[in-house]
Amino acid sequence: MPTTAPHPHVGMWVTADGRIRQELLPGGRYEEERDGRKRAYTGRYTVEGDHIDYFDDLGFTATGDVRDGILYHEHLVLHRER
Repeated sequence: MPTTAPHPHVGMWVTADGRIRQELLPGGRYEEERDGRKRAYTGRYTVEGDHIDYFDDLGFTATGDVRDGILYHEHLVLHRER
């Protein structure tokens, strides 16, 4: 059975101060930790090229763009956690 590799943006993204951690999961879901509060925000996301649309479980939406390996998510700047 053929398997599809996850999108290259799947994985953990973190702000420089480590206060916000956002994980893009392979199944199109995300979980965001803020100030140590696990799953502070959860929802689904879609990716088109380097653009990400977020649909939070609480009903709000947001966008993000990956440029030069950096995720710009609304007012946040997140770097890939290695």
